[in-house]
Amino acid sequence: MGVVEDTEPPLKRAKRLTDEPNGFSANSSVRGSSVNNNSLGDLMARPLTSQGDEETIGSKGVIKKSEFIRIITRALYSLGYDKTGAMLEEESGISLHNSTIKLFLQQVTDGKWDQSVKTLHRIGLPDEKAVKSASFLLLEQKFLELLKVENIADALGTLRNEMAPLRINTKRVHELASSLISPSSFISHTTSTPGKESVNSRSKVLEELQNLLPASVIIPEKRLEYLVENSLHIQRDSCVFHNTLDSDLSLYSDHQCGKHQIPSQTLQILESHTDEVWFLQFSHNGKYLASSSKDQTAIIWEISVDGHISLKHTLVGHQKPVIAILWSPDDRQVLTCGAEEVIRRWDVDSGDCVHMYEKGGISPISCGWYPDGQGIIAGMTDRSICMWDLDGRELECWKGQRTQKVSDIAMTDDGKWLVSVCKDSVISLFDREATVERLIEEEEMITSFSLSIDNKYILVNLLNQEIRLWNIEGDPKIVSRYKGHKRSRFIIRSCFGGYKQAFVASGSEDSQVYIWHRSTGKLIVELPGHAGAVNCVSWSPTNLHMLASASDDGTIRIWGLDRINQQNQKKHVQGSSSNGVIHRCNGN
Repeated sequence: MGVVEDTEPPLKRAKRLTDEPNGFSANSSVRGSSVNNNSLGDLMARPLTSQGDEETIGSKGVIKKSEFIRIITRALYSLGYDKTGAMLEEESGISLHNSTIKLFLQQVTDGKWDQSVKTLHRIGLPDEKAVKSASFLLLEQKFLELLKVENIADALGTLRNEMAPLRINTKRVHELASSLISPSSFISHTTSTPGKESVNSRSKVLEELQNLLPASVIIPEKRLEYLVENSLHIQRDSCVFHNTLDSDLSLYSDHQCGKHQIPSQTLQILESHTDEVWFLQFSHNGKYLASSSKDQTAIIWEISVDGHISLKHTLVGHQKPVIAILWSPDDRQVLTCGAEEVIRRWDVDSGDCVHMYEKGGISPISCGWYPDGQGIIAGMTDRSICMWDLDGRELECWKGQRTQKVSDIAMTDDGKWLVSVCKDSVISLFDREATVERLIEEEEMITSFSLSIDNKYILVNLLNQEIRLWNIEGDPKIVSRYKGHKRSRFIIRSCFGGYKQAFVASGSEDSQVYIWHRSTGKLIVELPGHAGAVNCVSWSPTNLHMLASASDDGTIRIWGLDRINQQNQKKHVQGSSSNGVIHRCNGN
């Protein structure tokens, strides 16, 4: 492999907490007055007034038995087990609601609005603002139901004599007042517009009341589900090796993944390239893998349902090493970038080259796709950035004030931001809509970068054997750093991967693959196997347990789970035989 002097920018080859589901309406006119946020800190609903020492259960002595039983009762009713819920109330002697609350809820269900307002005041809520907000909600529903039956006089009286004196939500009072001009059209609009509650939907009023009143008065419908789900999420998020789907979580035992959930076993070695492999990338749908090489070819590999990989097409035509191969958004085409040569666009099904992109006198050193797949972008040897449509018509071409050779380039999925390495130690984030630029400025030379799938983060590979994770929402800031891999002369590429891209993987000049935990920066595993520098890695977007690495030894290694060493699991390696032998593919 050629050596890149550190005084020059390396060319591309150069190598280069869930919200709680309450079931409430999202558009209540009085939601802003909520006094109950059901935060994780409120593990159980608090009583309105001090009730002295209560019986507790559990080893920590923090779970109040009465609250625990009420929450279970609420869950039973929510699941439709009414008889069981009633039996629990009777046997435990702990009612879900006291008599006053029961009366109040029944009055709301029956549409007895005047009585319900009176009962509300009898509950004894300490927060006057909450009482006013709940009263407003009840009277608003009363107004709407009077309006529906065209009882305009009583509706006006409710608005003027009962709602207005509360002195809250004046804007809504004015809206309701204007509805008296044309009641039928207002009712029609209210009942047909998404997000508006139907005038006869008293169940919606009950849901809003759950949001307004303390949880000790009306326990949120899905409180038990929320507590259990939160517990699972906390266990999942604290698991350093977590790399399984949420469907694998269980209530029967505490969740803890082992290191065996990280790809660490070579399942296949792909040997069809005849020289150093510089770049590789999985397709968005996970059905293909593409690679490019110093041997002036690129290869499209096909991945079977069982994970076995076979050669689909060898793309021949470049006259110089192919420094990158990139999938179109729909995975039907790929771009290949020849080292200071041309960009070619290929059809994946046929393997045919359908177009070449070049500009007289200058050549590309990096390339990428428009997010809609209808154009391409390229960093050129004259330090310009050019854009073409698919037919090769030049759309834009410019040089930035800071631009040197653009060794890496990409566009965010919304097409708003153009990201490029525009200087030795600077990444440009150019807002194409506002035509303004934000900069990521490093102390060391930048060799490559990789965007996260949500376009909110960027991995930056540096000359000093460090990878940095930047948050690029708003003003860019460093989130984490990753160290341990080796890089002295060549461009080494890294990637995000695994469950919710919770891991960072990278190649290394010591022939190994390195994997870190993204949040903590902890080095989890080093994967030996290659006989030359590992230039690029790619993690399958659809298979959490498939990782690919490209090396100077001319091979691509496919990494998967080390199932042989897993206890109590079937000893079967996806894409290879059950005795754990490595499958080799040379394209024959």
